[in-house]
Amino acid sequence: MEQELRLSSWLPTTKKECKIRGWDELDVILFSGDAYVDHPSFGPAVIGRLLESYGLRVAIVPQPSVTDNLQDFEKLGKPRLFFGVTSGVMDSMVSNYTASKRRRDKDAYTPNGDKGLRPDYATIVYSKILKEKYPDTPVLIGGIEASLRRVTHYDYWSDKLKPSILKESGADILVYGMGEQPLKEIVTLMQKGVPFSSLKTIKQTAYLQPKEEPLQKNKNWVDKRLSSHEACLADKKTFAANFKTIEQESNKTYGGRILQDIDDEVLVINPPYPTMLEKEIDASFDLPYTRLPHPKYSKRGPIPAFEMIKFSINTHRGCFGGCSFCTISAHQGKFIASRSKESILKEVDQVASMPDFKGYLSDIGGPSANMYQMKGKVQEICDKCVAPSCINPVICSNLDTSHAPMTDLYQAVDKHPKIKKSFIGSGIRYDMLVPDFNKNADPQELEDYTEEVITNHVSGRLKVAPEHTSDKVLKLMRKPSFSNFHDFKKIFDKINLRKKLNLQLIPYFISSHPQSEIEDMANMAAETKDMGFQLEQVQGFTPTPMTVATVIYYSGYHPYTLEKMDTPKTAQEKEEQHRFFFWYKKENQAWIRKSLTKIGRHDLLNKLLPKGGTNTYKKDFKSKNTFDDTVDVPKGIINKKSKPTRGKRNQDGFVSVLDKNKKTEEPFKKRKPKKRRR
Repeated sequence: MEQELRLSSWLPTTKKECKIRGWDELDVILFSGDAYVDHPSFGPAVIGRLLESYGLRVAIVPQPSVTDNLQDFEKLGKPRLFFGVTSGVMDSMVSNYTASKRRRDKDAYTPNGDKGLRPDYATIVYSKILKEKYPDTPVLIGGIEASLRRVTHYDYWSDKLKPSILKESGADILVYGMGEQPLKEIVTLMQKGVPFSSLKTIKQTAYLQPKEEPLQKNKNWVDKRLSSHEACLADKKTFAANFKTIEQESNKTYGGRILQDIDDEVLVINPPYPTMLEKEIDASFDLPYTRLPHPKYSKRGPIPAFEMIKFSINTHRGCFGGCSFCTISAHQGKFIASRSKESILKEVDQVASMPDFKGYLSDIGGPSANMYQMKGKVQEICDKCVAPSCINPVICSNLDTSHAPMTDLYQAVDKHPKIKKSFIGSGIRYDMLVPDFNKNADPQELEDYTEEVITNHVSGRLKVAPEHTSDKVLKLMRKPSFSNFHDFKKIFDKINLRKKLNLQLIPYFISSHPQSEIEDMANMAAETKDMGFQLEQVQGFTPTPMTVATVIYYSGYHPYTLEKMDTPKTAQEKEEQHRFFFWYKKENQAWIRKSLTKIGRHDLLNKLLPKGGTNTYKKDFKSKNTFDDTVDVPKGIINKKSKPTRGKRNQDGFVSVLDKNKKTEEPFKKRKPKKRRR
């Protein structure tokens, strides 16, 4: 009986678990490329719990086998309403392959990190199988893979331009972005008897229909027609020009309906919903999650992705940074949906009550930690805005960038009797903490927030992402000038010294981004060396669908200006850019001398490798080669008091976060927390 009660706390995954609930028929069956973790950070669990809250009987089939007789697709039978399909929390190709197209050693969303349980292009594979076995049952696809591939897109791993994923998968409808709002409307209408085939005017959905069929009318929508898929195949510039419309309409409060011809069909992408209200996002996080992996995995080892977020709190969704290489706004939206303080503190209480909780929250944040509760001062101005970023090239004067709500939240969390220390593990937009850049905010508020974070919420290293030092590359990235990082470092150093904290500031950088040349990388190496950094947190640019940078990578044109732009593409070009990160390694120095001499940059050579000077640091530790992954813990942490991590080395001799085993621990778990200075 105890086993049955425990199982019934999760959504059922087998027929036996359905019988425990007394169910003979299911309304919705979800198929996911991830292991089933019943936690609000895992999309399949969110959707399952949401549908359950509407009174539906929902089951989930996690990581169905596609290499046997396909019994996983038949074991639960046919649902009354529809099948739901997702690749999981990540695009399956990003999950399965590195930036250099090598298959990853681990899958972070599978027990024990085992690989091979998620097929390439998982959404397409699952959908095709279901449509073949149940041709009359609707298939709804969603999640980040479907969301970012909803229109003609470049696929880096096949090096091809692909049509909407609806075309390749055969699915009936696609829900893009965060799915709570469109799913509520879909379920409401279907429960009223509206046939699935008639669901044509639901916001934040996409579908295909024959060209000869008339489009459903909506007087509030303006149609935006893209160049056809065939035109994109014929001309890269045409493909690039499409993306401006796609990005602008996706980021509007009230976007238009996007249309694109694909063969003899028309792709229809309905406008997005307005940003979720506080009560709506609170409701999503307040669903009855167990916050644990399904018991079926108890003997298969820990799920790495779950272990990373097990004791973390998500405060908001969305990001208004608009970075040209990032997909967050394309999936979660540009506008911030923030939870209430009460909802967050309720979740903190739930986490603190977990039996294995030791008093440490690994993160309180979101896509960018310090955007919580930020929004336009005058909503009507935001409603008319088409800019992809609210903070580039300057911070919008209509954006309320007050950090006071976050400072207040962190302090409220730390007052909880079971919380010893809470960390900010999410990325922090350091530029928004520089008064000369963030002129909207009260300088005292910025100082209070920065001091609160540095003093009480850093585990030894504060990680920020300037991404590059070149102004031309940063402009293309939609990132601020590197001079702001210099300013932030002064602020950090001042607090660090005054508080005697002995913390490290760790900057992240990207190589091989469009517009980045060897001279830019040499400048980056020289400037960061001059600042006292020996770079560790670095990665190679990965072209993922639905970003400006990916469009440039494939087409050679900027989608907004149609200006020609170059991108490092060959393995040699990428490797040459990456080597400048590690100028201090002896095996790179002869090549650097030769390369900089060849282009006549003796000034940079003298800065990096001065004759008779010291070309290496006294600290001889393994630097993290993260050409394929951004990682958190190096092989042998710098702090001498810390035990070395036990990660599996890749072929270059470096450890990746996706390759770490269960014995690897975060640095903050190894340190005795410092007493807070009041």
